[in-house]
Amino acid sequence: MKAVLQTKISPAYDDIPEQFYHFPKAYLNQVQRSVGDWIVYYEPRRATSDVRSRGGRQAYFAVAQVVGVRVDPDKSDHFYADIQGYLDFETPVPFRQNDFYYESAMRGADGRTNPGSAQRAVRNVPDSEFELILQAGFAQQLTPAHQGQKVAQKSGTPAPHPIGFAEDQSEFSAAADSIPRHRIESTINRPFRDIAFTRQVQNTYDRRCALTGLRIINGGGRPEAQAAHIMPVADHGPDSIRNGLALSQTVHWMFDRGLISIDDDFRILTARSAVPDEIGRLMNPSGFVRVPEDTRLQPHRGFLRYHRENKFKG
Repeated sequence: MKAVLQTKISPAYDDIPEQFYHFPKAYLNQVQRSVGDWIVYYEPRRATSDVRSRGGRQAYFAVAQVVGVRVDPDKSDHFYADIQGYLDFETPVPFRQNDFYYESAMRGADGRTNPGSAQRAVRNVPDSEFELILQAGFAQQLTPAHQGQKVAQKSGTPAPHPIGFAEDQSEFSAAADSIPRHRIESTINRPFRDIAFTRQVQNTYDRRCALTGLRIINGGGRPEAQAAHIMPVADHGPDSIRNGLALSQTVHWMFDRGLISIDDDFRILTARSAVPDEIGRLMNPSGFVRVPEDTRLQPHRGFLRYHRENKFKG
């Protein structure tokens, strides 16, 4: 069964959403029901475990698949859900838009947010609600011709919606059922993921090479900088912005072959014995990678460490 997994900007648990999700025993049944199925990640308002913290987007931000559950070897009352197939949404999806709720359980009897449901870190959801969230997260790729239309809440009250189903679809379930199944399933396939990952990484880095600072756009608007995986797909690296870098073609080639790498402070590393001195003059004068200001989008240290330990020849 599909599910929503909640994780904060600075999780209180041992989460790396692209690889595993850490949770207490209270949610074991809900997570086990989702094994073998797809989930979406949700970022709450609280950024940390501090109840006073704020800064979270209150939005769904990625899709992934739960492939197994294992006991935490250090805490017998905690578990890990192993994750595969992670892919960031092109656009984070707010849980609420006016009177419209993507999860019907989040809407209380009085029409306002149900605090009990909102505080649950794991929530099973029906396929119809999952598919609406997924459709909204990739609205530009799945429904580019329908921007700005409306979808109606199950109650019949129209609400703004980034997907844009037809005006006469007044039932929530009817709207979900109208999504062609092959378009939902296409997010699992490599071609869709390649396009989504490339667009997200290039846009995050302003279509500029993170290591050289070069931003070259051809006459058709195509950037020279490519989207590179830090932990390769062949090694089960996720299609996450945090596992991506925008790199010029030559730098991309060198990075994939371990001639260049990056330390945990985003300092550029080179394999001196294999890289000519001239390459150093191409790199950012600071000696550091240009990373996004938003820490949620910066390269994850775990993926950088994997590259250094398994690919780098320095």
